[in-house]
Amino acid sequence: MADPAIHLANLRRQPPLVHAITNYVAMDLSANALLAAGAVPAMVHAEDEAAEFAGIADALVVNIGTLSPPWVRAMAAAAGAAAAAGRPWVLDPVAAGATAYRRTTAHSLLALTPTVLRGNASEILALAGTGGQGRGPDSADPVDRAEAAARDLAAAQGCIVAVTGARDYVTDGGAALHIANGHPMMSKVTALGCALSALVAAFVGGAPGEALAATAAALAFVGVAGERAAAAAGGPGSFRVAFLDALAGLDGPSLAAAARISPA
Repeated sequence: MADPAIHLANLRRQPPLVHAITNYVAMDLSANALLAAGAVPAMVHAEDEAAEFAGIADALVVNIGTLSPPWVRAMAAAAGAAAAAGRPWVLDPVAAGATAYRRTTAHSLLALTPTVLRGNASEILALAGTGGQGRGPDSADPVDRAEAAARDLAAAQGCIVAVTGARDYVTDGGAALHIANGHPMMSKVTALGCALSALVAAFVGGAPGEALAATAAALAFVGVAGERAAAAAGGPGSFRVAFLDALAGLDGPSLAAAARISPA
C-alpha cells in the first residue's frame, strides 16, 4: 500500500483536470474542494459536450444526485468516452435505492464499468441487490453490513468499491482496506460526500494502475481534513469554511502521520 503522501504529492505536482457531472447542491463545494486540494475542476454537464470533454479531462466523476433525462444521457456519454480514452471515472450513486428511476440509472451507469464506485452502505447494498433502501441520500446501514456486498460487487464489476461512513471500507474484490479518519460533523454539511467522490477522481486520475491505494489515500485526505476542520469550527457553517482551508493546508508528511489506513 503506497503512502498517501505520495498520492497527494503526485496530485499537486501534476494537477489533474477533473470533469464533474454532479448535482446542483454539490457543484460549489465539489469545485472548491478540488481547487483546495490542488486539482482543476470543470463542471461540464451539457449533453452536447459531455462526451467530448470527458476525452480531454484526466478523470471524470458522475454523481446522480439531481437526475433528469438529459443529464442521464450526458452521464452515460461521458462515462463511455472516458472509458474509451483510458481515463478513470468515479460513480457516486446517490440514493440509488430510493426510487425505480435511480435504481435503473445507477445500474445502467455501473454497467459502463467505473474505475471506482463510491457510496454509503445503503447505496452499495441497493446496487448489490441485497437491501439498503436508505432515506434519501442518507445511509440507514452501517459500513460493516455492506462489506461483503462491496467485495462481491467489486469482483463482479472489475472496479474498486468504496463504502464510506464512520469507518470506510475499500476493496478491489480481493484486497481490502479500512480508513478510520473523519469526524461526525462531516455528516452535518450537505454535499461533503459528493465532494469526496470528486476528490477520489482527482487522486485516481493521478495514479494509473493504483486505484485501490489512491482511493484509500483520498478518503484519508478528506477524513484528516475533516478532523482538522472540526477542531477549529464552532458548528457546521464554520466547519465548511475550515474544511476547505484544511484541504489546502494539509501537506504530505502531516497526512502520512495522521492517516489511519489498515488492512481489512
